[in-house]
Amino acid sequence: MIPSQLRLSANKRTLVVTFGDTDHALTAEALRINSPSAEVKGHFGQGGVVPTNKHDVTITSIEPVGNYAVKLTFSDGHNTGLFTWDYLHELAIQA
Repeated sequence: MIPSQLRLSANKRTLVVTFGDTDHALTAEALRINSPSAEVKGHFGQGGVVPTNKHDVTITSIEPVGNYAVKLTFSDGHNTGLFTWDYLHELAIQA
């Protein structure tokens, strides 16, 4: 499912993702600890480390990646996870 809109809150702590006509608020903290990067998820689902103490993290940039994902950069410097539309939708419905 492709989002119709992405909006970053003024304080950069919430990414609002719109699927259909429903807005889903995803916190920067939740996105950071659920990053699909190898650092967090590991290689082939093994060896990753879930970050802790990320309640003060913010989103500093959002970059489109083709027609299927966005790359988020966080205030702690993390920027290696690609958030596909499907993965964002999964996080949105779990929030």
